[in-house]
Amino acid sequence: MDAERSSLCNFVVNFLMEENYLLTAFELLHELLDDGRDAQAIRLKEFFSDPSRFPPDQISRYNAIRVADPQSLLEEKEALSEKLAISEYEFRLAQEDITRLKTEGQKKSDCSIDKLKELDSDEFEDNRPEIQRKKKDFSFTDIGPLKNNERRDLNCAVKEYLLLAGYRLTAMTFYEEVTDQNLDVWQDSPAHVPDALRYYYYQYLSSTSEAAEEKIAMLQENESLKKEIERLNKEKDGLLKSKETFEEQISAFNKSTESLQKDLKEREKQVQSLKQSSEHQRRNLNDCRAEITSLKMHIEGSRAGQYVSANEGDLVQSQPVENVEKQISSLSEEVEKPAIEKDGSLLSESSISAEKGHTQIEDSLVEEEVKNIIPDQREVAAEASNVSYKALNSTLGNQKEVSNYMISPSNGNFSPRDLESILKMDSGIGHGFNSKSENANGETASEEMGLGTIQILADALPKIVPYVLINHREELLPLMMCAIERHPDSSTRDSLTHTLFNLIKRPDEQQRRIIMDACVSLSRNVGEMRTETELLPQCWEQINHSYEERRLLVAQSCGELAEYVRPEIRDSLILSIVQQLLEDSATVVREAAAHNLALLLPLFPNTDKYFKVEEMMFQLICDPSGLVVETTLKELLPAVIKWGNRLDHILRVLLSHALSSAQHCPPLSGVEGSLESHLRGLGERERWNIDVLVRMLTELLPAIHQKAMETCPFSSISKSEESAFSVSLLETYAEGRSEWPMFEWMHVDCFANLLQLACMLPQKEDHLRNRITKFLLDVSERFGSSYLTHIELPVFLVAVGDDEPDLRFLPSAIHPRIKGLKPRTAVANRLATLCILPLLLAGVLGASSKREELTNYLRQLLVESKTKENQSSKHNNEILDAVRFLCTFEEHHNMIFGILWEMVVDSTAELKINAAKLLKTIVPYIDAKVASANVLPALITLGSDQNLNVKYASIDAFGSVAQHFKLDMIVDKILVQMDAFLEDGSHEAIIAVIRALLVAIPHTTERLRDYLLSKIFQLSASPSSSTDVTRRRERANAFCEAIRALDATDLSQTSVREYLLPAIQNLLKDPDALDPAHKEALEIIMKERSGGALEAIGKAMGAHLGIASSVTSLFGEGGLLGKKEATEAPSSPTLQGPDSPKAVAAATEDTRFRRIMRGNFTEMLRSKAKNQDETQPQNH
Repeated sequence: MDAERSSLCNFVVNFLMEENYLLTAFELLHELLDDGRDAQAIRLKEFFSDPSRFPPDQISRYNAIRVADPQSLLEEKEALSEKLAISEYEFRLAQEDITRLKTEGQKKSDCSIDKLKELDSDEFEDNRPEIQRKKKDFSFTDIGPLKNNERRDLNCAVKEYLLLAGYRLTAMTFYEEVTDQNLDVWQDSPAHVPDALRYYYYQYLSSTSEAAEEKIAMLQENESLKKEIERLNKEKDGLLKSKETFEEQISAFNKSTESLQKDLKEREKQVQSLKQSSEHQRRNLNDCRAEITSLKMHIEGSRAGQYVSANEGDLVQSQPVENVEKQISSLSEEVEKPAIEKDGSLLSESSISAEKGHTQIEDSLVEEEVKNIIPDQREVAAEASNVSYKALNSTLGNQKEVSNYMISPSNGNFSPRDLESILKMDSGIGHGFNSKSENANGETASEEMGLGTIQILADALPKIVPYVLINHREELLPLMMCAIERHPDSSTRDSLTHTLFNLIKRPDEQQRRIIMDACVSLSRNVGEMRTETELLPQCWEQINHSYEERRLLVAQSCGELAEYVRPEIRDSLILSIVQQLLEDSATVVREAAAHNLALLLPLFPNTDKYFKVEEMMFQLICDPSGLVVETTLKELLPAVIKWGNRLDHILRVLLSHALSSAQHCPPLSGVEGSLESHLRGLGERERWNIDVLVRMLTELLPAIHQKAMETCPFSSISKSEESAFSVSLLETYAEGRSEWPMFEWMHVDCFANLLQLACMLPQKEDHLRNRITKFLLDVSERFGSSYLTHIELPVFLVAVGDDEPDLRFLPSAIHPRIKGLKPRTAVANRLATLCILPLLLAGVLGASSKREELTNYLRQLLVESKTKENQSSKHNNEILDAVRFLCTFEEHHNMIFGILWEMVVDSTAELKINAAKLLKTIVPYIDAKVASANVLPALITLGSDQNLNVKYASIDAFGSVAQHFKLDMIVDKILVQMDAFLEDGSHEAIIAVIRALLVAIPHTTERLRDYLLSKIFQLSASPSSSTDVTRRRERANAFCEAIRALDATDLSQTSVREYLLPAIQNLLKDPDALDPAHKEALEIIMKERSGGALEAIGKAMGAHLGIASSVTSLFGEGGLLGKKEATEAPSSPTLQGPDSPKAVAAATEDTRFRRIMRGNFTEMLRSKAKNQDETQPQNH
């Protein structure tokens, strides 16, 4: 059949190329490749890849041709019509010549055929290759041109073949390319037959001897294949029959095994009953011996002092002897009675005879003792009668005590039926061994006694449980289990099972463990059906209970009771219950569901529910609770991998979830093509999901490495390569002779997806970037330094835009995918520097084996590249941010400080400015010791530089140091350096110092705040000599922002009196330089800090109205609501005068919250002023 399809396909290819249907042939090439039929597409590939037919420059020129307008197309159509008419005329002339030549050629071919027939077989074999070559060279032109009707029939047959073969796109292209014929209507002709192309093929095969031989061979092959199929079907039927036979035998063996096990259990029970009865009889014998001994001692003690007449002695003499003999005979019968059992007894005759002999020996000993203790019959008779009377009284007394206990109200309310059953039991005990007829009914009486006991227990337990202390109710579990297991009524069992699960209102962990152990033991005893119909429904009634402790019982039952139910219940009903528990609001319930799902998976009969379980696992992975996530990663994830064995699918879904979590978030900017449009503003849930998914990827790394080692196609792995990949192995892999999908997944799919994810993370997402970095470091450690050097590092170098990556150790087949990671646009380059460069520095070059290469790369990035021309400002901020992220890893601080000192002592001003910026960014990640030893000396060096830009850049870094450290030694150095900056007297230095220290105000010491306040007072006291209003306004805005920030802190009264209020007065002297918002804020601060009468009135009004004084201050004169509210305030009859003690106290109160609130109301104006200030230096 394959040979037939290939021949038909080759025929169609030849026809399309001969008829110059190039579009159809090109479409057929693509569909053959998609269908996997590369062998039939070889000729088409060679044809279309031939540069002589399709020159590349001509193709590119055609692509560049613009579409002509309709007028030009109409003119071209008319010209082509004229050429077509001329060509048709020439074609008719040529056709006549061809017809003549065809006749002559036919005659010559007939002669050659006759000559070939005369040759012998040897010559035919010798010339066969030549004939085959001629046959291959034979084409449609050898038999003349196609006529219109022939072309129509062949076109229709080819269209029909393409449709039947499924090449619909090729058929559509062919239909459009054949414009001169209507292929939808095939006129009736001898060539119009169903499946015409195959019919033509068979006709062609039957027209030549070679074709006939080929056809015969194909038919013979078909016949042999049919016979082989019949033989295989017969073997299959035989195997199925043998399988059914074996299954029947297995079922028979199982049934016989079950019956034997039941028989064995019954025999064991009989053995136990025989042993118990034997022990009972032995105890009776011992009691008799003790009683005889006591009689003997009593008789000896009472011989003297008693006299009985001979007649009375004769009368009583026979009674004790007969009584004793009867007791001995009854004891011997009781001992022998267990040995006389029905069929099914497992005791051997030897054991029974041995028991009888032992009993007979004991009986003889007892008789001898009786004979020895009766020397005087009269004394024995008197004593025996006395003992018999005492025994009778004792028996009656015991029965009376039992009756009193059963009837007493304090011992519970028992029904007459219960009392009757107990009396029957007592009568059975008392008279069960008196006669052979009662002995025959002993088993029935025992069963009735057991059922009666269970009935009493089942009726009493629900009444007893409420009156037992909660901490001791677990002691009732054995009784409840016994009643549930043995009670014949299902409704009573359901009631007791309900009591079992509701034994404790809110059971703690230990109590739940006790209850669940009892349920497991009960399930083991009652079997699968009763577990499914009685235990599980009672447990699952608690699934919507208001107490989470009860729902925890449901989760535990899903994992622990699943072993005792049918397999089809486990992956259907129990799995659905677990899925419902995953939606529970309590964290502990979801954690228990994850734990018990891990226990449940090994019990599933198959993996049909794998994708459902995988979905549940990812739901738990993305749970908002860290406890649930931890349990899922440590327990459920390994269980799913071991059960499903689909690690590759888990990894694909994991990366897809991580990317989709980021892609669903809105971009930071709506401007298309900007850098921020590629970054996403992550929400809390998306950030958490990405974090736990990367954690999951890290947890899966050992399994990925193990799977890669197990699927290695190269058998020459040495023992040293079992944990890491050596250079020789990577060289063999780079040859590309064998596929290694699990190994390639890491650097082809995983790294590419992680890079795509990293390019969507904004700068502030250091936590997620840190998580990805740790994963890359784990990859380097587990896969080895060779993998890091030759595969991981080149991939990341390509991703950051390296022009010459070393891809020698990667197969050439994946080179396009790796090179596709390289950024192509300017925005992509910035994005790669901002998002991928931090991962390269910290996660790839940050490995312990790459410290030297990290130093060289960072030095080249920060120092050497800046000294080149036109490289001074290329992605400077992005590179500094990448180095800032590297500073979050403490082990790299020494290396970074070494490079920073090189930048500090360099002669290039831009390098020094970048050093100051880096020092500012590294401050939050170091301690005071490192700051004193490295940061401050570098900043002091930069602060003394002659270049003003370098000096001003160092001022900002000093402010960052002051913000994070409060040590007196560090503060002293900062103050000395700030004095040096202020001595310069330049406008820029003053603004830089004030704003640098402004950032540190909320976090620094009181000493530095007083220093800043005193400097503001001194600088505001000496008015600016500049006539530029813009510079004066910038200076005043800086002072006002600092004063408002200082006002929100706890200032001493001395500082307020000596510095704050005078500084405000100085600023108010120049109203043209003040922003209206700042002026208003300064006036409010002035009134509050000076304790004015107007403020006292406002506070008194606020106290009367129940409003905080920090809010009422906003409604004073010049406040947000104008002067109207201030003028209306004194009209209140309850207001106190300005001299009131309460008003004075309120005026002098210093509320920090009030000052902070006041600062927040004008935050918008402050930010506006800051934006103006930031634009000023750029203009200078």
